[in-house]
Amino acid sequence: MSDTEITGSKLRWLWLAVLVIVLDLGTKAMATAMLTYGHPVPVMPMFNLTLLHNTGAAFSFLAGAAGWQRWFFVTLAMVVSVVLVVWLKSLRRHETWSAIAIVLILGGALGNVYDRVVHGYVVDFLHFYWNDYHFPAFNIADTAITIGAGMMILDIFRKPRESDGDPE
Repeated sequence: MSDTEITGSKLRWLWLAVLVIVLDLGTKAMATAMLTYGHPVPVMPMFNLTLLHNTGAAFSFLAGAAGWQRWFFVTLAMVVSVVLVVWLKSLRRHETWSAIAIVLILGGALGNVYDRVVHGYVVDFLHFYWNDYHFPAFNIADTAITIGAGMMILDIFRKPRESDGDPE
């Protein structure tokens, strides 16, 4: 692919995925270095920094499994990442919103894959709560995935779908 084709394609948005990965891995490294595992550090009412390790998926899904879930989630995230890059390449020039959503999800998925491969778990440290209800701790990668998914959902309602005959 030539430089002209890349600048005209949505692949130019991959820098945002790289930024998500760098911010995610950097904040996880800081949390690991500065926090004591499982010990909440109050930041403001309803928010703590709490270092936790999640061997499962969202909301600790399958965290109690015998260890097979580590490679299952790595494989799943890698397959999804390939699909996202193919989808990104297929976007039309005007589909910038979708491109941003896709690269946010991609960056978040790859940030968490790194943790699973290197550590065997995902580092979480952002911990919100209300009275006795504690939302599961999460990280920057999870935030990027959630924002990207939210953007995709909003996109469904944002505009009517173009016909298949759209030339662009």
